[in-house]
Amino acid sequence: MSVSDLQIEPISNQVSVPQTKKLAPLKRCVVWDVPFDRVNFDESIDRIEQLVDHAIENDSPSYVITANLNYCMLHHRDPSMAAITRDADLIVADGQPIVLRSRLNRVSLPERVAGSEMIYELAERCSRRGWGIYFLGGEPGVADKCANKLAAMYPGLRIAGVESPPFRALDEQEQREQDARIKSSGAQVLLVAFGQPKGEKWIHEHYKWLNVPVSIQLGASFDFIAGTSQRASILWQNLGMEWLHRMLSDPRRLVPRYAANAAFLCGRLIEDWKRLVTSWGMGDWA
Repeated sequence: MSVSDLQIEPISNQVSVPQTKKLAPLKRCVVWDVPFDRVNFDESIDRIEQLVDHAIENDSPSYVITANLNYCMLHHRDPSMAAITRDADLIVADGQPIVLRSRLNRVSLPERVAGSEMIYELAERCSRRGWGIYFLGGEPGVADKCANKLAAMYPGLRIAGVESPPFRALDEQEQREQDARIKSSGAQVLLVAFGQPKGEKWIHEHYKWLNVPVSIQLGASFDFIAGTSQRASILWQNLGMEWLHRMLSDPRRLVPRYAANAAFLCGRLIEDWKRLVTSWGMGDWA
């Protein structure tokens, strides 16, 4: 047999790279241009557990948004929020007005999923799975109290780290040191309390580099657990009036925010009504 008779396979210089498996997408419901995942409270916790497992297996960190009315307003007014919303792996409705508005859609949201309640179940799930939580943010001492309370409530919970950085942008060296602490902590869940939209923007900027499986901005949850702020009663929550309770508890800081939220809500409801009337064939109100 001559050399010319041999079948020589061409050598490919392309390396086969395994594709990262993706979790099956959840059904979503869009309210005021924000796509919310149609999950109840228990399903949201299960999904976060799946995200942690998936990130560990595939080296693909993710983040969760607990979106309230203020988040919807920010998403509407700030163009930079679009990418944050788009890249989130789970978006839950942390506001009764959002749930109520969703009922005008053909598919609605099952219930409110409050971040201030989610944090307890996350701590319980982490203690059971042997996962560590890193607490980042809040006033000095608040994150410590929050972490210690949760550790006492859920024996076996591993506190991977606690820090309350200053309320200013860190310089380059400080940021490198903070990143190193978080990356080396071995945390599976990073809880951030920087406020909106600072927390969501910070997570979106850092989550891939930090490589913590799941990051979540949880607003005032640290304060509620530490006892520095008090949550509204169940009655106020069910009436969708928890915002009023919070506003009265800290009027100087929260009155401007909730006034802006109320104006946004009124404006969006008017737009919803115009579209509804137009769909009835009663003129072009849209």
